[in-house]
Amino acid sequence: MLARLNSIHPINKILILGTLFTRTAVFMTIPYLSIYLYKVKGISLEMIGYILGTSPLVSIIGGIIGGGLSDRYGREKIIIVSIFIWSIVFIGIGQADHLILFFCLSGLNGLCQSFFEPTARALLSDLTKQKEKLFVFNLRYTAINVGAALGPLIILLLGSSNNTITFYVTSSIYIIYGIVLVIVFHKNKLQEVGVIPKERIQLKEAVHTVKSDKVLLFSIVGFIFGVIGFSQFGSTLPQFFENAPHITNGVKVYSLLIILNAVTVLIIQYPVTRIGKWISPLFSIMIGTLAISVGLFGMGLFKSPLLLVLSMIIFTIGEVMMFTMTDLFVDQIAKPSLKGTYFGAMALSVLGGAIGPAIGGVLLGHYGFAASEIVFGILAAINAMAFPILIYVNYLIKKTKRNADYTL
Repeated sequence: MLARLNSIHPINKILILGTLFTRTAVFMTIPYLSIYLYKVKGISLEMIGYILGTSPLVSIIGGIIGGGLSDRYGREKIIIVSIFIWSIVFIGIGQADHLILFFCLSGLNGLCQSFFEPTARALLSDLTKQKEKLFVFNLRYTAINVGAALGPLIILLLGSSNNTITFYVTSSIYIIYGIVLVIVFHKNKLQEVGVIPKERIQLKEAVHTVKSDKVLLFSIVGFIFGVIGFSQFGSTLPQFFENAPHITNGVKVYSLLIILNAVTVLIIQYPVTRIGKWISPLFSIMIGTLAISVGLFGMGLFKSPLLLVLSMIIFTIGEVMMFTMTDLFVDQIAKPSLKGTYFGAMALSVLGGAIGPAIGGVLLGHYGFAASEIVFGILAAINAMAFPILIYVNYLIKKTKRNADYTL
């Protein structure tokens, strides 16, 4: 294991380590943003859903543009610019008082994320040998989930989810991350490892390639439905646990479930990764979407703490099976010269993250917090629609004889 860690490119090490610190900061803020907007700013549940949905909605546009620009101009410029602008977003959230500002900042957050994330994942792929890609992608996913455990734990220690200091802490961490990346990029020239494109690919050409790839397009549609369900974790669920009549200390319960989610990821990620060597990434993703649906419905149906824990574990298993294999799946179907574009195009699946919070907010507003089995039953059913769509993706892959390694 130590030898494998030492073999990772220095830039990739910083990207993974930076992911740990930034995700810790993000999980101190974003999961509690809906509570902050509701309790401190007095914004309605429906409007909060629209605000939170703005971020992934903007990401739909930004993903393919950011990935395409990184293929055309190189990864370094896109990563550096987006990370520093991102730091400003969190300062803005802590300062904002008007509804329109929250919409604008949420949108800018989505734009920065859609530029940075696909470019960073493409760079991880560029700097990693094929046989080590699953290992590196999963290290990054592990860093995300360690951060997901530490962030809520810090909030519990602070004793409040309504403190704006967390937004400023998050901004500071992003600034430090950006400075470190500038230094590391300066010391490790990307030209020397062949990451800078030899010829600039026209964005129009990249978009045309994506539009003509049915495997990618239907994969995006399937992921959109899968993300609709997963997005409830950071939007509808915190509102539900905070306000459900049968739950006391809702913020604490939700924080503990976030920690359980992160710990469960860390426990099961390695076994799932091992299983992933024997099953295709696509099959793992398909089973994951079903597990997310079951877990999501259970959290709305059950009142027993034990059954809530079980539901969260099932939800988390689905999350791991879906998201640990996503980067590998995209890497396998992507054309080598357009990896940034393909990773960016897959970011279009965040449309589910835009639709999901809005649907959850509307359902909670219509049915109320007491009718949670109806609310989460509908959300689970929508999420489960990903399964048949991904079956069709598998059919397309076999039909085109694209690559037998990632079919069922």
